[in-house]
Amino acid sequence: MVYATASIAILSFVVWAHHMFTTGMPLTGQLFFMYATMLIAVPTGVKIFNWLATMWRGSMTFETPMLFAIGFIIVFTIGGLTGIILSVAPIDVQLHDTYYVVAHFHYVLVAGSLFALFAGVYYWLPKWTGHMYDETLGKTHFWLSMISFNITFFPMHFLGLAGMPRRYADYPMQFADFNAVASVGAFIFGFTQLLLIYIVIKCIRGGPKAADNPWDAPYGLEWSVPSPAPFHTFETPPVVK
Repeated sequence: MVYATASIAILSFVVWAHHMFTTGMPLTGQLFFMYATMLIAVPTGVKIFNWLATMWRGSMTFETPMLFAIGFIIVFTIGGLTGIILSVAPIDVQLHDTYYVVAHFHYVLVAGSLFALFAGVYYWLPKWTGHMYDETLGKTHFWLSMISFNITFFPMHFLGLAGMPRRYADYPMQFADFNAVASVGAFIFGFTQLLLIYIVIKCIRGGPKAADNPWDAPYGLEWSVPSPAPFHTFETPPVVK
């Protein structure tokens, strides 16, 4: 896992021109950046299989943090697969600067940052506030986010394949239906995040008292102190096992 992460970090420095296949770069340059971009799929695949293997035959429970973590893996994997398609120079020449690219990087970006951030917020919220959040509202937030996100961005793959450029204020009527679907999904996704704000505020203002270790997590220093953690977390050096 560590080597895969390091490999992705190193390879990321040498794939910048995969955004520039249509600029007229030499064929040799296109081949280098195409193969280098494809190569990133190997350590990325290692990371995904590592996440799945971690869950395999585990005693899993499906509270909101785990739902967002699983949703992250699903959406991130879809984004990674579309990235492999865009790494092929002849295909990228056709799809460059179309809505297919918009769909790709949102599947990677929203999953890689936003869904993982949501999972972290729900996981740490009891420790931060000293109260348990509303689990029903948390799961509602997950399902509305997951469904509306896919309603928003999945149709953009078809728009890009049909040739619709991005950054256009207007477009032919042949693209209107998918754009309307994506717009509806975007509004739902946006308003759904107001639910997260409400959940956080409600949790801060009160709710069931959170235990020191509300998730029955393996021993860790953060779970050995009360919720919320005191201002001076450890008055004396803690015992590290």
